[in-house]
Amino acid sequence: MDPRRLLVESFEAAVAAADPLRVVAAHLPAPPDPSRGRTLVVGAGKAAASMARAVELAWPAGAPLDGLVVTRYAHGLPTERLRVVEAGHPVPDEAGEGAAAEILERAAALGPDDLLLALVSGGGSSLLSLPVEGVPMADLKAVTRALLASGAPIQEMNVVRKHLSRIQGGRLAQATRARVHALLVSDVAGDDLSAIASGPCAPDPSTHADAIDVLARWGVTPPASVAAHLERGARGEVGDTPKPGDPLFGRVDNRIIATAHGSLEAGARVFERAGVRAVILGDTVTGEARDVAQVMAALVREIRMHGGPFAPPVALISGGECTVTLRGSGRGGRCSEFLLALLKELGDQRGVSAIAADTDGIDGVESNAGALMLDDSAARAAALGLDARRSLDDNDGWGFFSRLGDLVVTGPTRTNVNDYRAILVA
Repeated sequence: MDPRRLLVESFEAAVAAADPLRVVAAHLPAPPDPSRGRTLVVGAGKAAASMARAVELAWPAGAPLDGLVVTRYAHGLPTERLRVVEAGHPVPDEAGEGAAAEILERAAALGPDDLLLALVSGGGSSLLSLPVEGVPMADLKAVTRALLASGAPIQEMNVVRKHLSRIQGGRLAQATRARVHALLVSDVAGDDLSAIASGPCAPDPSTHADAIDVLARWGVTPPASVAAHLERGARGEVGDTPKPGDPLFGRVDNRIIATAHGSLEAGARVFERAGVRAVILGDTVTGEARDVAQVMAALVREIRMHGGPFAPPVALISGGECTVTLRGSGRGGRCSEFLLALLKELGDQRGVSAIAADTDGIDGVESNAGALMLDDSAARAAALGLDARRSLDDNDGWGFFSRLGDLVVTGPTRTNVNDYRAILVA
């Protein structure tokens, strides 16, 4: 058994299970009667270009099709009938703002006989940024950067984003009279419709007051324009997002077509075929990356020392989005941070290997999807003079695993169902 090959193959299977080119076609609605209505395709997220191309390939040749989607820079694909715009992620920019404005304007022009086909995936919260009146893009960027650095979980970040947006938090569906069919690739724990790309077509149970609480809880002091808008909303002077039970959602069909759990199951099948028991610990394993690693290390030690709760060989598989509170100046994402912390916790990790990688192909802001920890990583690191604890203190998982030659590099996968982690105990 080659641990490196097995771990990488399991990750590749997880990514393939969420490939829009494989999963979109089965969930497309019938086109409207062209004599009465038209179809507008809009979308946002890291999977937007791939989803748009999948629609083009599956859409009836004689049925009209038009629209645009916005995706992260370098995540575009050649398309024929749908336009792809690239924009900033994880910090929004003016390209995304312009695309979101056009999407909202075109959706508002549709009538009740038309179809709005929305393609929604992770990353859409920043890519589909259209700030509320009175909040300039520079201030939205500033509060986004502060939230990212604070370690706030993505669901809580999106509570703030929804209440600073003219298109998220159900407002895209609210803006149109058309029938809405939304296809979603979920990157959030629990597959909460309102949290995926900040739910442009989903009811939003949160409030302006909730957004204020999130900022306070994570120690973020927002720009004056952001604070003023949220305070006005909390006083009822600004309309809130549409809530569950709003009649407008009677013409909206939100359909999740790819999930983190489905990808974990695909990865598990790779281990099972190799004769290794695969245990899925859940797709909602979240928290500070180094804290999650500490818990996982304790489970590994229990297996190695006492043969339970799962007898080796076993693969411990989990998903969900960890967070990283920035303390140093290193170049690491949450996946490499998790592995670095796992290596530090285990110390002697002979017989234990692991992979942690983001299914979108990008760990943090670097060009790698994640990294590998192999059972000789500690020995090779020592030979190079690398210290896991010192690298962890500097948030430099990228630098550490780059020196070992153990980065996982895929390039943009054009999908996103969150992180994939597998620990192989031989």
